[in-house]
Amino acid sequence: MDLRQLSFRLLEVFMHVVQFGSVSETARRLHLTQPTVSLQLKRLQEAVGEALFFHQQQRLIPTEAGLELFRTCQQVLEQFNDFEQYLHEIKGGERGMCRIAMVNTAQYILPKLMGPFSVAHPHVEMKVEIGNREQVIARFERAEDDLYVFSHPPSLEHALAGRFLQNPLVLVVPCDHVLAKQNSVSLSDIAERRILLRERGSATRMLFDSALQSRGLVLSDSMQMASNEAIRVGVSAGMGIAVLSRHVIPSEDRTLKVLPIDDFGLVSHWYFVVRTDRHIAHAAKHFLRFAETNLDKYLEKTWIRNELAALNSALNNKVKHN
Repeated sequence: MDLRQLSFRLLEVFMHVVQFGSVSETARRLHLTQPTVSLQLKRLQEAVGEALFFHQQQRLIPTEAGLELFRTCQQVLEQFNDFEQYLHEIKGGERGMCRIAMVNTAQYILPKLMGPFSVAHPHVEMKVEIGNREQVIARFERAEDDLYVFSHPPSLEHALAGRFLQNPLVLVVPCDHVLAKQNSVSLSDIAERRILLRERGSATRMLFDSALQSRGLVLSDSMQMASNEAIRVGVSAGMGIAVLSRHVIPSEDRTLKVLPIDDFGLVSHWYFVVRTDRHIAHAAKHFLRFAETNLDKYLEKTWIRNELAALNSALNNKVKHN
């Protein structure tokens, strides 16, 4: 059999002839001329190298080879119908993969959205990368992921960003710390004590350093630690004071106390960021739409700053223009 001569059109004509037993009826159904249908059958039979029909009472009846080819065509077309449905589900965001890269602190937030989304859309695979700001920016610059989560977005020359959650920073001490008993504390009070800090370049560190600089304060003692979790455990163990995102501190944690700092008010925001110069998976777009409509259902309403409608609209417009 010469597969190079086969085409879906040939097979479609053949299947109609098997079903209706007539060249004329096939021609009518497919809006073709009878000579065209006869020519297609001749080409198919030459490609297969076996007789596909015999005549019986003015009807075309498939031979044994014709019946087997018909069954094979049915299986192939069913597979393609399944594939068409698969493509439909991918385009609708019901299948595929969503790649997300997030900075460390976001791991305390995003699973609250990702979990319900995965339950509602079990055929979407969520691939998550977590790192410090430098690592996630490197992934962003290489365009390795569909979505990025930052509290301070990088350059948006080739990207779009949508704010979705406030990220308040707080100063925390162990519950038995001397400052925990005071009703009011100033930044100058804590500048003289050991502070546990994230690495330089992290959003939390940048905000805190800026607050100190604006007040002319310099830390007398500090210790850099690699993760929010390590800092939180370190504070509980009495290693020092720390600046942390409020989202990092579990509500049931009774080992820490948030200090009432005068004129502190350090707040950043979480953003979803997408690159505009690469393909964004349908599943990722679907997740963004899910986030837009479900933020207040799964995240604490006090901190929600939902501006994802504009981001989703911009992505839809990008698709229409491409």
